[in-house]
Amino acid sequence: MSSAISILEKKDFLKWFLNNFQLKRRECAWLLNYLMSDDQLMEKVHFVENAEYCPKSLIISANDVDCIPFSFHKRQHVTMDAEKSFHDIRLNKEEEIYIQLNFKDAKKNPQYVAVLEDNPFIPIDKETEKIYSLFADLIIDKALFQFEKKQLTEKIDQALDSGDKESFIKYSNQLKELKALKK
Repeated sequence: MSSAISILEKKDFLKWFLNNFQLKRRECAWLLNYLMSDDQLMEKVHFVENAEYCPKSLIISANDVDCIPFSFHKRQHVTMDAEKSFHDIRLNKEEEIYIQLNFKDAKKNPQYVAVLEDNPFIPIDKETEKIYSLFADLIIDKALFQFEKKQLTEKIDQALDSGDKESFIKYSNQLKELKALKK
């Protein structure tokens, strides 16, 4: 997954973040500084909300919020040990890393919002899934209607060009039926 956010933008944000917020665990600052020191790693870093749904994520909190200080999620495993996360990141530099930063007014913060990406791993609830399914059905129905209409119109044109009255009547009636079904 390539990020629309540049490495430089991510680094600038992390520098700003570390200069403006005190983290609940100092190891988190070390971990973020380690990430910034390696462009290959920074290419794989994505700032998201609800990072616990991601295959590999860090959740880091500043002192000004009531959240867990740190957690590292990898698949179904969760640890609060920053050292284990450091070793995993160091040994698996090709894996994407999703980071959720918890700090006061994060969602209102323009620096954070500028680097925030959509989380592709958030599960869709059943109601949203039904709505998406209905929209997909509508789009498919419309595309199918337009395709059939175009096909019949071309056949009508061919029948007119060749003077084939029977085919013209046949395809014209089919087109009328198709349009009647759409009403």
